[in-house]
Amino acid sequence: MKVLILCTGNSCRSQMAHGFLQALAPGYEVFSAGTHPAKEVHPFAVQVMAELQIDISKHQPRSVNQYLLEPWDLVWTVCGDAEENCPLFTGQVGKQIHLGFADPARFSGTPEEVLQGFRQVRDEIGSVCNRLINKKEAGCHLD
Repeated sequence: MKVLILCTGNSCRSQMAHGFLQALAPGYEVFSAGTHPAKEVHPFAVQVMAELQIDISKHQPRSVNQYLLEPWDLVWTVCGDAEENCPLFTGQVGKQIHLGFADPARFSGTPEEVLQGFRQVRDEIGSVCNRLINKKEAGCHLD
């Protein structure tokens, strides 16, 4: 299954989902991108994924534009902005879904409070990734 995960900056949520799907479903081809990619993956996203032994430290934010011509089994938007600004794919898309999460890069507070917010979003994303994989393996529709 070939999956593209989209968010705005491709620096937090889509990168965490990318890491989870790569780790939990090694047979999947997983890519992530942003509608307005950041310069780097957020260090807290890298840190909270490393806590689960999932290494996204070498991931780089990418633009969705480089993936528009490719066929996808699943295009998943993880934020409202990416859903609203999702470009038209000229390649075939089997299924497009939106399952959004709060943007941890916008959390405020002490560094520890922000890190805890990243952990919460990470755990929510991990739970959704597990459900998506289980549904696919059971032959259910992804919606």
